[in-house]
Amino acid sequence: MTAPVLAPVGAIGTIHGVGLGPGAPDLLSVRADRLVRGTRHIAYFRKAGRPGQARRIAADLLRADAVEIPMEYPVTTEIPVSDPRYNACLAAFYATCTARLADLARAGEDVVVLCEGDPFFYGSFMHLHSRLAGQVPVQVVPGITGMAGAWNATGVPITWGDDVLTVAMATLPEAELTRRIRDTDALVVMKIGRHLAKLRRAVAAAGREGEAWLVEHAAMPGQRVTPLGEAQAVTPYFSILLIHGQGRRP
Repeated sequence: MTAPVLAPVGAIGTIHGVGLGPGAPDLLSVRADRLVRGTRHIAYFRKAGRPGQARRIAADLLRADAVEIPMEYPVTTEIPVSDPRYNACLAAFYATCTARLADLARAGEDVVVLCEGDPFFYGSFMHLHSRLAGQVPVQVVPGITGMAGAWNATGVPITWGDDVLTVAMATLPEAELTRRIRDTDALVVMKIGRHLAKLRRAVAAAGREGEAWLVEHAAMPGQRVTPLGEAQAVTPYFSILLIHGQGRRP
């Protein structure tokens, strides 16, 4: 029997937030691929009872002896974001996850946290990073964002020349959403979920319904691109609305 390789006394591991890109495993960077394949401790977020999208993307890359650390959200849509209980519940959850990962790093273990898209773009890893920074070494590997996967799925450039691109959340109040849609050249709207009807009204009020597209599961199995006017519903996750810029070009 081969003796286990022990970390040097006093060594400390690194927590790696690794961007997996929009959904296709072959869209990982070389660095991300190397870390996911080589690091034994693999952490990822998921909804309770689900395998987790990040875990699905990386499924064929994990080592046979990988130690998996699923971090299950205690709440997703069960409590309104405006309810103080929502932040309190998630804050406690992130604190628990942070402590577990920091303990592994202090024991000399590297940990890869799988992140959909890019770790620093509306991702859950940001909440770990802000708590881990200063405690243990933390490194971030950028990833292709889901919105880049979405606009490439349309086959049309998202911006030209001097176009201004706005990224907005469909969770915004309707009046604010309408203003943002009206005032920009190119647009990405994320977190649509239950807000499709509100988003549709805001796009219409901004006079841009003929320009809007919905992209679901970009760069994943089941990718679908639909004009907003033809969409009856969207998947709860992995749906993005796009309006392409029409700016200056030669």
